[in-house]
Amino acid sequence: MASSSADRLPPILCVVGARPNFMKMAPILAALSGRREGNPALLVHTGQHYDQDMSDRLFSDLGLPRPDINLEVGSASHAVQTAEVMRRFEPIIDAHAPACVVVVGDVNSTLACSLVAAKKQVPVVHVEAGLRSRDRSMPEEINRVLTDQIADRLYTTERSANTNLEREGIVADRICFVGNVMIDSLRGNLAKAASAIQIAMANGVDGALLDHPRGYGVVTLTRKVLIVPTRLKVAIARRSRSASPGLKPAATMAMRMACS
Repeated sequence: MASSSADRLPPILCVVGARPNFMKMAPILAALSGRREGNPALLVHTGQHYDQDMSDRLFSDLGLPRPDINLEVGSASHAVQTAEVMRRFEPIIDAHAPACVVVVGDVNSTLACSLVAAKKQVPVVHVEAGLRSRDRSMPEEINRVLTDQIADRLYTTERSANTNLEREGIVADRICFVGNVMIDSLRGNLAKAASAIQIAMANGVDGALLDHPRGYGVVTLTRKVLIVPTRLKVAIARRSRSASPGLKPAATMAMRMACS
């Protein structure tokens, strides 16, 4: 059987490593697979987050294809993990001679694969570029800044990211504002989502709060620096003085989880 023109084109290597990457990569892969022609996409999972059950469920829920390549790096210190991703990713670059490497977010795998590609003269595309916390104590901030400096194409999710990149000396023609792929994932999965009342009841929150005339809010705390008990107590105390009543039980529950 004759191969198609797409089979003869160099692939686009799409890299994921940690759980947040899966949600960002899902709509990108869906868009790439929906084309009738063009470079084929290969999904590379570094294995930075390696919980098999969770990974399987996320891939299924998000409609992600199974990874074409799994580096199975696993957990380690930041230095060891970054180095091991680089060591295992380099032969993948050599074997496939990709047209480009697409990385998302700010995890160790993002920086590691970008470094390998840049040193191999393979174009790097960074999706969700330009986000900054201004906190260099965060490993993710280091990953963001360095990845953006070596990426050839920087796709941003908000206008302030463009400003950040230009302030850091990145020329405007490398930057393109495209919007937020997380919103694409959200919209693509709304039909599968549990209802607000189901989520409230599962977390011990009175469902009646959802009907409060002042509304309610949901806060997620995903970084260790945000859930230091002393900082969290101060933040909750400040927020509780001005927030709608619906925020208080969720904040109290978050504090209990952080302090346990």
